[in-house]
Amino acid sequence: MTVASARHILVKTQDQAQDLKNQIAKGADFGELAKKFSDCPSGKKGGDLGEFRPGQMVKPFDDVVFKESVLDVHGPVKTQFGYHLIQTIYRN
Repeated sequence: MTVASARHILVKTQDQAQDLKNQIAKGADFGELAKKFSDCPSGKKGGDLGEFRPGQMVKPFDDVVFKESVLDVHGPVKTQFGYHLIQTIYRN
């Protein structure tokens, strides 16, 4: 069974998500930004969601984690919760 581990930053607007993604591209620490800005309780852990299987997260989120490149920062990805920046740590 496929499993993956990912971390994310959840914010209310696409603009804020894009701004944070630009900061990460310039060398800002993903985990630190998650702690400061993420609306998800996982933000306290640097956005770490731990390990999960396909179907445990909402589909747009799942699609990134299980189909896109590992370790790159993807997004903004819109879900009913807001806008995510998603980084898949590993997938097997």
